[in-house]
Amino acid sequence: MTTTDLAERSTHAHRIREHIVDMCGGPMGGHLGGSMSLVEILTTLYFGVLRGDPAAPPAPDRDLLLLSKGHGAVGLYAALAERGVLEVAELAGYGTAGSRLMAHPIREVPGVPMPAGSLGHGLALANGYALAGRREDWPRRIFVILGDGELQEGSVWEAAMATATLRLDRVVAIVDRNGLQITGRTEDTISVEPLADRWRSFGWCVRDVDGHDLPALESALSELPAEPGRPTVLIARTVKGRGLPFIENRRESHYAKLSARQYQRARAVLASQWERSLGAEDGS
Repeated sequence: MTTTDLAERSTHAHRIREHIVDMCGGPMGGHLGGSMSLVEILTTLYFGVLRGDPAAPPAPDRDLLLLSKGHGAVGLYAALAERGVLEVAELAGYGTAGSRLMAHPIREVPGVPMPAGSLGHGLALANGYALAGRREDWPRRIFVILGDGELQEGSVWEAAMATATLRLDRVVAIVDRNGLQITGRTEDTISVEPLADRWRSFGWCVRDVDGHDLPALESALSELPAEPGRPTVLIARTVKGRGLPFIENRRESHYAKLSARQYQRARAVLASQWERSLGAEDGS
């Protein structure tokens, strides 16, 4: 990744966080923490990895992104708006009557190939897309984003066995490993560790990365499949609520309806962080 690429993606990530805060400061609130933890992952995918127009009809060379952790919808909408798939102005209607931007994504939203509600379905659907692509000899890849609490669903591991058994090496799972779910710490609820070893035992190629490090994400996702004949899982170590220190690593950030004061504070924090990052870049 060049210095210019990094600067551009950092700008996109900053704007995506602003979009998320704007939606969570609206009348309905939103899943703030788990959307903020996804920002660098979504930035890397939409501005560096995914091939083809996200809003275009399925095509042989168009990669697909499935958001299995559907409660990260405000993060997805923010990224789609930043990518130009949605109008930024449409985000203001998130969660209101008549809006297609619901708490979980639906197919009426451009760039959303599958709806997401109940957790645990995305990987199995990714297998279906991959099998269809194999039948048609399409080179497309299927990326599916999973929450770490979602891994407590047995359907995820049934699908993981099938992915490896069928040698679907164009399936790439990305686990948002922020360590928290709505009830608290994942390890205090139903432990998913040792996570990397578990995926390996199911026949997957495992990559472990800092989920907020744009160059590291680019490197991990730039050449796929990582091993021919084996699906790849990227365990992205993230922080729930990343970018807002007053909510980071807090269970309460799972869903938030920001008050006017909280909203102003969040926007001020993001602006301050951005100004500091720009100062660091120019040496001031």
